[in-house]
Amino acid sequence: MRTFTGDTLLVATHNAGKLEEIIHLLKPLGISVQSAKDHGLPEPEETGTTFVENARIKAHAAASATGLPALADDSGIQVDALDGAPGVYTADWAETPTGRDFHMAMRKTHEAIAATGLAAPHTARFCATLVLAWPDGHDEVFAGTVEGQVVWPMRGAEGHGYDPVFQPDGYDITFGEMDWEEKNRISHRADAFNKLVSALGRR
Repeated sequence: MRTFTGDTLLVATHNAGKLEEIIHLLKPLGISVQSAKDHGLPEPEETGTTFVENARIKAHAAASATGLPALADDSGIQVDALDGAPGVYTADWAETPTGRDFHMAMRKTHEAIAATGLAAPHTARFCATLVLAWPDGHDEVFAGTVEGQVVWPMRGAEGHGYDPVFQPDGYDITFGEMDWEEKNRISHRADAFNKLVSALGRR
């Protein structure tokens, strides 16, 4: 496995909530973060059909454009009652002509689950795939998950995306009700980051 030994990493995302979460996870490792926005990078079209394909598209586009190692994440929620949807299309379910509306996406997901007629609990999982790419085309892949269930109505104003409707196993609160420290200890992204740490030369 190739190791990253620098102290600054480009994070290839335009999602402010995701960027904040990644900065929080990298800070204890002594790694500072530059964002895609800092470099004026456009968002590449995510044409992949899996989390790893889309993360690779974003990471390699950023590394190629800047000449810097770049970290990209692709993540989403898989609902068993919906045969794994929205999955890799999680963000697409939130798209509107004026930007992403995750409150709308959560309502859409709830309505789709209700239409199945299946009784609760509605098991689900958050998935995150991180790709660390270098300008020479090499990359390393790290995947993480957290199991739980989709609940309704939405609860909590913390986090981002689908956090207010996802209740992780072993808890009676949603990610939207959980403080940053606790969420970043157990989340899908934290699981992937725990696997990434060795590649950052910090073990």
